[in-house]
Amino acid sequence: MFSIEQLEAFVATVEQGSFSAAARHLRKVQSAVSQHVINLEIDFGVELFDRSGRYPTLTQEGQKLLPYAKASLVQHRRLIHCANQLEQTSFQDITLAIDEGIPTIHLSQALKDVSLRFPSLRFECLAASSIDIRQLIIDQRATMGIMFSEASLDDNVDFEGLGGIEFDVFVAIDHPLAEETLPHLDMLRLHRQIVIRSKTSEMSSFQQAYSPDVWFADNYYMLLELVASGFGWGMLPKHLAQSEVARNRLVRLRAQFENLSWHANIDVIQHQSVSNCPAHKYLRQRLRELRNSSESY
Repeated sequence: MFSIEQLEAFVATVEQGSFSAAARHLRKVQSAVSQHVINLEIDFGVELFDRSGRYPTLTQEGQKLLPYAKASLVQHRRLIHCANQLEQTSFQDITLAIDEGIPTIHLSQALKDVSLRFPSLRFECLAASSIDIRQLIIDQRATMGIMFSEASLDDNVDFEGLGGIEFDVFVAIDHPLAEETLPHLDMLRLHRQIVIRSKTSEMSSFQQAYSPDVWFADNYYMLLELVASGFGWGMLPKHLAQSEVARNRLVRLRAQFENLSWHANIDVIQHQSVSNCPAHKYLRQRLRELRNSSESY
């Protein structure tokens, strides 16, 4: 019967591209990884890799097995997290990472409720871009995050929707585009764009560079200031831009045929290791209840 170690060796070889790279990733010797894969092939009676080339490539049988192997490893990790928490009667402290572009209208009340129920709770709040928040959760530097939805999350991360906010495209009041109604969106390519990206230079799935001339910021307050100072156009949460619009520093771009505004979904995410923690459960519950009571984040 196959083992978890065999599945780990199989999946790591696929993801890392070779047996040697998989061994480094798993911190094992290459012979052990190769033997795990061989034993798995013996157990299933099929070859999972074509070894005729320089690097192993999946056979048809390997391609069929791969998604099930990945799912088994995810469930195995979830089982370990659950087992580790079975005897825990206390709660874990909360380290919350939040994207600065997300309004915190409900967060203060939710934290008040949590601190009343868990008076000895220790709380830490980190501000970061959504991409950085995802990594903070994976690395367990933060236990919970509130971020804009991303296309992909790690298998060790759980998430649920928490509403959404509206974005639009803005420029400074004295920007060349401020007085124009754009005939088409390609006009934006002629002007510098200010874009959010992570501290590791990774781009968000919805904050993409559209113009060939791009400046970067890792938070929306800096992006707002750069746009309001006339350095380029940018996609901003409407609630952040309102004050600068009222001060006549920003204007919303107009276009003839396209509605430039859109809704960005907000997720609350957390590492599976705290999935059964009562303090984390209660904070998620209160955020959900407060959101539902106002029907917006």
